[in-house]
Amino acid sequence: MSGPSSGPAAGPASGAASSTAASSTAHESLPKAARRQAGALARALVTPSYPATPLFAQSPRRWLRRVPYGVAMILTTILVPTSAQVLSGDYGVGGGVATLIAIVQTTPLLLSVTRPLQAWWIVFLSDIVCAFVVLGTADHLENRVWPWLPGPIIGYLFLLLALALREPRRTLVAVWLVTGTAGLSLGMAFPDKSNGSNVVLFVLGGVVLLVAGALRERGDAQRRLAEQETISEAERAHRTLLEERTRIARELHDVVAHHMSVITVQADSAPYRIGGLPAEAEREFSTIAATARESLAEMRRLLGVLRSEETRGERAPQPGLRQVPQLVEATVRAGIPTTLTIADEVAELEPLPQAVGLSAYRIVQEALANVVRHAPGAATRVAISAAEDRSALTLLVVNGPPVSAPTKPLETSGTGHGLVGMVERVRLVGGMLDTGPLPDGGFRVAARLPLVDLEETGPL
Repeated sequence: MSGPSSGPAAGPASGAASSTAASSTAHESLPKAARRQAGALARALVTPSYPATPLFAQSPRRWLRRVPYGVAMILTTILVPTSAQVLSGDYGVGGGVATLIAIVQTTPLLLSVTRPLQAWWIVFLSDIVCAFVVLGTADHLENRVWPWLPGPIIGYLFLLLALALREPRRTLVAVWLVTGTAGLSLGMAFPDKSNGSNVVLFVLGGVVLLVAGALRERGDAQRRLAEQETISEAERAHRTLLEERTRIARELHDVVAHHMSVITVQADSAPYRIGGLPAEAEREFSTIAATARESLAEMRRLLGVLRSEETRGERAPQPGLRQVPQLVEATVRAGIPTTLTIADEVAELEPLPQAVGLSAYRIVQEALANVVRHAPGAATRVAISAAEDRSALTLLVVNGPPVSAPTKPLETSGTGHGLVGMVERVRLVGGMLDTGPLPDGGFRVAARLPLVDLEETGPL
């Protein structure tokens, strides 16, 4: 890994190098360019893809991963005896030699599942040897297929299919050109012996390589696109989580800053409000006030870092449970029939811890915003109650199925992070959250927020 200072220096250098290479390539002579391309094709023929993973190895279907092995085994089982019989019966090749040639021509198909380029070399050279053997043993070839025999043509096309599904485009072009060159050369050297099978294999091989290679590249592009979408979704979820945590941190600092300001004022005014304090007590109050002011200054600096240019409007006092009716009214104006029920015992819980009241407000806000977005016109019920032992605040937002297509929500002051924000809010105060769809097509959001101080819920 290079350090930060190496980036700017490396960029112009690499750009200059690429420009120089492009310039030299653009101005090279035609013979030199032809030699360079021929060298690249030759290197492609001896450079198989790595690693040697089997065909369809990435498929989630087990049967599809076994298809190449099955096809290769079936072809080998059929072509070995068939090719040996054709060589000995129709072309006059001895039985032992015919069997040996058939085995060498066909069994590499089993290797083509994992190493198609190496298998191609064996099959290609054995097919040429077979053509010369037949040429020397057969009395006449006027009514015979030559230079490529029927059985080897079938195996060769399967081998080209395996190549197209594995090797890059340059290798496929090189294999196709070598196949055509060898076949046409044999046909031109022995025009009275060839019946056009060289041309047939050249054309069919090109079609197989073109179609299979295009399908392989299309599948690779779709797989890369799916991987990028997965990565983007993960990054989006992570960014959403960080944004929501930053928003919560800003709001908490606003709440804590208010308490620190109260502590400072009370510590400064204590000697004046309480008469006859000992000197040590006055010094203690003075120390408390100084420490509170220092902490408040540090907190304000940190709050300035957390705030961005777009969040200057958030300096207003943070909302709480008393602002929930306003949320319900805004939701009704957005076309959502919403009812709000606040149990009488909730009033007995006042004053709520500010973190709990703020979390309750934000959870209801996000739940109602999601109803407007995803379930337009759905009847919605918001219920706020207290636990039997008065130790927690309970929130319930339930909506029915949508009655129209989703529209842009009227309430736009939410965080826009949906369930992620709710989870973070509940985690902040050590509560519990339960969300999920309902059998009738609606959705439920239920939260339980303990009424404890933040310091009792663990570190933030």
